[in-house]
Amino acid sequence: METARRVTKRRVRTRANLLDAAFAVFAAKGFGRVSIEEVCEAAGYSRGAFYSNFDSLDELFFALYRERADLIADQVAGALALDGPDLDVPAAVDRVTEVLLLDRDWLLVKTDFLVHAAREPAVAETLLEHRARLREAIRERLARARGHTALPAVLADLDGAAHAVVAAYDGVTTQLLLDRDVAHARAWLKQLLTALLTDGSTTDTTA
Repeated sequence: METARRVTKRRVRTRANLLDAAFAVFAAKGFGRVSIEEVCEAAGYSRGAFYSNFDSLDELFFALYRERADLIADQVAGALALDGPDLDVPAAVDRVTEVLLLDRDWLLVKTDFLVHAAREPAVAETLLEHRARLREAIRERLARARGHTALPAVLADLDGAAHAVVAAYDGVTTQLLLDRDVAHARAWLKQLLTALLTDGSTTDTTA
């Protein structure tokens, strides 16, 4: 039993080290320019260690993506949850934009992989599934606030609102890749999200 626990811990550590090394190499060179051998060398492991954890670089990337998608979803959900059912959209947007992941290295890696996925339908399908999870986390929180906070009619429904939030994040982070101004990105994202999620009124007290 003790031996099994040690093996499990070592495997978890190996996987984490491979992910960390891959992230650094992807950010420095670009996803499409990195080989499995380079990831192994950066992590200090053999190809055998790589293949005991991942079938391919695509699978490794999805593990990285899942970590960060879950982190972003947790950041959004945590910031929105502080209001309870009575969602104060401007205050929640302030909290979200203060904590939201705006890491340029991650954005470089994600953008490289988006281009790769655009040319590979099977990869694109999996990536779309991961992005859908982030939208669902946003949708669920907005659903809990429905009846307390009115959304702009142009968004049509909660799905539309969730798509708009993710689209705003995508747009702002694309600009961040070019100008490298994180403070400006946070301020612009705050303005966009406030405009998207409010209709000029405060709360709906009739529900």
